[in-house]
Amino acid sequence: MKKINTGVYPTMVTPFTDDNKIDYNGVKELLNWYAEKGTDGIFAICQSSEIFFLSFEERLELLKFIMANKPEGMSIVASGHTSDDLDVQIEEAKAFIETGIDAYVFISNRFAKEDESDDILLKNMSYVADALPDIPLGVYECPYPYKRELNPYVLKEMAKTGKYMFIKDTCCSLPKIAEKLEAVKGSDIMLFNANGATLAESIRMGCHGYSGVMANFHPELYSQLIEAIKNGDEEKAKFLENMVGFFSLTECQCYPVNAKYYLGLDGVNIGITTRTRNSAELIESRKLEIRQMHAFTQEIKSKYNLK
Repeated sequence: MKKINTGVYPTMVTPFTDDNKIDYNGVKELLNWYAEKGTDGIFAICQSSEIFFLSFEERLELLKFIMANKPEGMSIVASGHTSDDLDVQIEEAKAFIETGIDAYVFISNRFAKEDESDDILLKNMSYVADALPDIPLGVYECPYPYKRELNPYVLKEMAKTGKYMFIKDTCCSLPKIAEKLEAVKGSDIMLFNANGATLAESIRMGCHGYSGVMANFHPELYSQLIEAIKNGDEEKAKFLENMVGFFSLTECQCYPVNAKYYLGLDGVNIGITTRTRNSAELIESRKLEIRQMHAFTQEIKSKYNLK
């Protein structure tokens, strides 16, 4: 089985041209930006990538391009399955896995309806997993079309299979995270927190990294926070913990439009066109907030000599 890096995994956004096609020059710029910021991996073809608004052909072509231009030493995990039909999921997953990704990530709500039991979820997940090549698997608690969290019972059953490695946790609850970590103790499963406010304490508890939308703004802050905790520099860690928790309010703005606007301020030429949101939602006051956050990020890095 392949191994994947711990650390920071941005949920990769998809650049689009003004005529609503994938902007591959922008994709390459974004990959280079992730590399410059020192991210440990990329979560590609995920909700931030607007997978529910991409055709299967677009998703596969995009992933092939990402793999052909992946930064050296960076783990690439990818999702992409949007179908309710399990056999379609299998065929799509096989195509994505053939690109050479390091782990394939399931979306938890694809395996059971909202009113169906965890046993149905596990049965359907097993059906798909058993049909796939031998590759590390993961699960993303995607909030669309509904959020299906993985409780300790489900995680324990997953751990028994030895197939799973990457969990993108979106519960935003430290007590729940503690229960999840206990459930997977001794297994290869690694939890990556998607929530900035709870990130620092979750790392102290044993989580393996951060995989969230805010890594499309300033992933270096999350890397520095994790490093400070591991090095026992609690003064620096507490400062960064407060900063990333506060900055995470940005998620309540019109994401991913605002992330693309921020990336433009950082020199990544990808525009602000998306398929999920009208870019006009980023009104001037919201742009000002993003410019202020960008400026404050630079000030923080300079003042505290952060990478």
